[in-house]
Amino acid sequence: MSHELGQLRAAIPDAAIITDPDVMAAYSRDETPAVTAGHPRCVVLARTTQHVVAVLSWAQQFRVPVVPRGAGTSLAGGATATDGCLVLSTARMTTIRELDPVNEVAVAEAGVLTADLDRAAARDGLMYAPDPSSTEISTIGGNVATNAGGLRCVKYGVTRDSVLGLEAVLAGGQVLRTGRRTMKGVAGYDLTGLLVGSEGTLGVITAATLRLRPRPDRYPRTVTASFASFRAAASAVSAILAARLRPSMLELMDAATLRAIDDWKNTGFGGVQALLIAQDDGDEADRRAAAMLEICRREGAATTLVSASEAESRQLLELRRLSYPALERLGVTLTEDVCVPRSALPEMVGRIERAAQRHGVFIATVAHAGDGNLHPLFVFDRGLPDVPAEVWSAADEIFRGALELGGTLTGEHGVGIIKRRWLATELGPASMAVHHAIKRALDPEGIMNPGKVL
Repeated sequence: MSHELGQLRAAIPDAAIITDPDVMAAYSRDETPAVTAGHPRCVVLARTTQHVVAVLSWAQQFRVPVVPRGAGTSLAGGATATDGCLVLSTARMTTIRELDPVNEVAVAEAGVLTADLDRAAARDGLMYAPDPSSTEISTIGGNVATNAGGLRCVKYGVTRDSVLGLEAVLAGGQVLRTGRRTMKGVAGYDLTGLLVGSEGTLGVITAATLRLRPRPDRYPRTVTASFASFRAAASAVSAILAARLRPSMLELMDAATLRAIDDWKNTGFGGVQALLIAQDDGDEADRRAAAMLEICRREGAATTLVSASEAESRQLLELRRLSYPALERLGVTLTEDVCVPRSALPEMVGRIERAAQRHGVFIATVAHAGDGNLHPLFVFDRGLPDVPAEVWSAADEIFRGALELGGTLTGEHGVGIIKRRWLATELGPASMAVHHAIKRALDPEGIMNPGKVL
């Protein structure tokens, strides 16, 4: 082993290679509590594409599994180390290679933080639209690898909708450049789309060519409305969408989430059963906000509010971003992710509530309601050796319920490890065969993030 590592050090003398077990432990797991991390043989902190080329060439030669990672914010176990693997971190690849305001394009390396790219674009009156809850800590490479979504995706789409092209390194060390800088282009197969959401199983993304969008001239108008039940709030979402109002954000929070936030931050929302938060950032924001407010009232909202200033708008949105940390204070939190057709949102909400009652499990739910994406958060006691069986039973019922309603197992978190057992149920045998064929073609030795997705 020392001989093999010696060759790796010689190939990348200016890259950090970590072998200390205590230090490696910090790179061995992501934010998924349901997965036990393995013990890697080493961690490489790459700073350049050539570092990644050298690592994957070495890994192919010695048949060493490679687990790529960015900031390690995965909620599906996608960045969890396996025994004997090499963990390859791209978090130090932080250069924005280009920001072209005329063509509204940026080229960002994999380790660039999502929020940093958006701030850089803001200097030219532009924005990077994808806005995951982890925007201040997650990286572009990780977002692309999982096709991350976020709060603004109801209007601007998920990460795939902002990716024009990629630079990636395949198993064995070959650099692949996909896509183009133009707004249109259909030459060849869509290799960019193939790599987006592939979770490191087909190659390591080192840079992305990304579409930027004009930043709204005015602060967004934020609407909040409280309801007597989560299902009633979901029905209001359906009514807003049916009215073709096209908000830039449409979020839901249930009573358990609001209570956890109130206990922590004393927000005054502790007694609210469900809260809808909507935003409009367009030219007719005032009119559209008033229309959403009126719909909420018609649908039985107990209280309604429209932000009166930019500061108030930010404050209302911050309430939504507090959901996850507030619930994590209560215990171990397994954050799940299903997506259903938007018309099925009220029914899916009911199914989550019934699953919680049937299995005696505490579930708090938040939702990117504008695109039917729900996040049931299972909270259970710390210190348990494994995720309780009743949690998995409730999760299984929720996953199968989403599929029955024409939905999907994951809208933005990815499959990773924790949803592998359900993937074939959604995709079917023909699709699974194609997935395995693609995997064999691009990774014949099976060393790229093994055990994830498939």
